Amino acid sequence: MTNILLIVTQDTKQEEAAFLRDCLEDAGCNVIHLDPSVRKTLGGAEISPEDVAAAADTTLEEIRAIGHEGKIQGVMIQGAVKLALEAHAKHGLQGVLSIGGSMGTTLSTQVMQALPYGIPKIMISTLASGMTAGFVGVKDITMMNSVCDISGLNSISREVFRNGAYGVAGMAKHYKPAGKSDKPLILMGALGTTENATRAVREALEADGCEVMVFHTTGNGGRTLDALAAERDVAAIVDISLVEINDFLHNGICAVGPDRGTAGLKRGIPTIFAPGNVDFFIMPSELAVGDAPFDGRRYHIHNIALTAVRTTQADLDMLAEHLAGLMKTTDKPISFFVPLKGFSSHDSTEGSLYEPSLPPLFAKKCAEVMPDNVTVTPIDAHMNDAAFADALVTAVRAAIN
Repeated sequence: MTNILLIVTQDTKQEEAAFLRDCLEDAGCNVIHLDPSVRKTLGGAEISPEDVAAAADTTLEEIRAIGHEGKIQGVMIQGAVKLALEAHAKHGLQGVLSIGGSMGTTLSTQVMQALPYGIPKIMISTLASGMTAGFVGVKDITMMNSVCDISGLNSISREVFRNGAYGVAGMAKHYKPAGKSDKPLILMGALGTTENATRAVREALEADGCEVMVFHTTGNGGRTLDALAAERDVAAIVDISLVEINDFLHNGICAVGPDRGTAGLKRGIPTIFAPGNVDFFIMPSELAVGDAPFDGRRYHIHNIALTAVRTTQADLDMLAEHLAGLMKTTDKPISFFVPLKGFSSHDSTEGSLYEPSLPPLFAKKCAEVMPDNVTVTPIDAHMNDAAFADALVTAVRAAIN
């Protein structure tokens, strides 16, 4: 039996919930409806609003008395997450489907984020065409634009809901848990501008029998890398694309936060760092106008959304100081490799942001400010040269063997 968790509040969306159930059951799925309604209980859901409240150690009457929608939702999220995890443990969920506006999307995606990777998760939302990062988080959640407000059924919403229902049913029927790998797990960061280095390291470590997960460091990638470093059994981290840290220092669009890169350090996971992509931070291309945007720094318009802004010596000194502070998170040995001939494909003889004087100065600054547990190793090569990748691979092998 294919078990689908359906999360819909019937107090505002009873008609839509019934339509989705009909679609899922027509597709041969067993529906487990979790109804986190607060206003009233309409019945028919396998997991009732009263069940959700009880799972949060309270009652609907007490929840209603809170009188603040945000706080009420926090309690219902607590109960809904607990019951969803129990349903997965009891029945083995193969998929999750929900519809909602801002409140429904917030609650349902919190439930989805609590469930394991791999389980198909579709959120049909009025917010899917806007900023979705907070709802997707670091999980494999698919968001569909509801187009219309979720208020009754019409010729468009029926098609959207039907597509979502049959879509999750199809994925669920073919869902197979990957199971736990017995290979040593390596986490890596990357951008296309350091692809040669990333690929060479990945392929070498995979040939050694490791499982290598690579994350695109444009904000959510680094956040996901850190989340997995905090949760999983990780053999080593190869953190060689640090643009998200640069973006934090310059209010760039890929900033993650002040602690990016520390999750693995706090757990004592062997970590190899390299300053890939620190020759730039990323800003919106719409700001690349006027006589001297970005305080006169050189820049490269990557596409209509992203522009790489060249870092100066002062910027790189600030970065070195910040990285030194991050390294103090642990007293375990850390390897920091610095390529002396360029940090990315932009910072090369073929690139538009090439500045050959800066990598040696950055290496010198790092050697001056890094704590004693950090070994700074300058490599007379470009970031994307085979010699630099070889040095990284050798360091990883030494750390995990």
